[in-house]
Amino acid sequence: MKRTLVALAAFCALSPVFAQSSAPAAASAPAAQAAASAPAASKREARVEERIAQLHSSLKITPQQEEQWSRFADVMRDNGRTMADLYRQRIAQRDSMSALDDMKQYEQITQANADGTKRLVEAFEPLYTSLSPEQKKLADTSFRSDHGKAHHTAHRRPHAAPADAASTTKP
Repeated sequence: MKRTLVALAAFCALSPVFAQSSAPAAASAPAAQAAASAPAASKREARVEERIAQLHSSLKITPQQEEQWSRFADVMRDNGRTMADLYRQRIAQRDSMSALDDMKQYEQITQANADGTKRLVEAFEPLYTSLSPEQKKLADTSFRSDHGKAHHTAHRRPHAAPADAASTTKP
């Protein structure tokens, strides 16, 4: 049951990332997309760092928990970069993809999300174990609240979401 809760919490943590977006990237010109993605990348990274700081504060991470926290935050950053790269590729290729290519690329994104979730759970488990009962309640509430917001919005994403919409796996 505890492992299921941790997995669910990690999944919930990942979902809000896909629900966020900023200005849509240019759809047709690769040069325009590249130019537009530089500011988007900065915004994505800023959102990830903002979320990391918000969670750090709301979970009341102690100095003794910093090592586990740091591992967890690094996985969030890595997952974000991976997903952003995959979505950028998808956007850049969407006008020339066949239906089969589209499905294969979607498979890659889905697999990367699953792999990222697994890494996030693996990094979160030792952190969660180190939390006090009060901190665990804060984590449980925070992740549950975030999931509710993300769940409703994530399913309304357009088929080929802007690259910065997939910015990170964000708990």
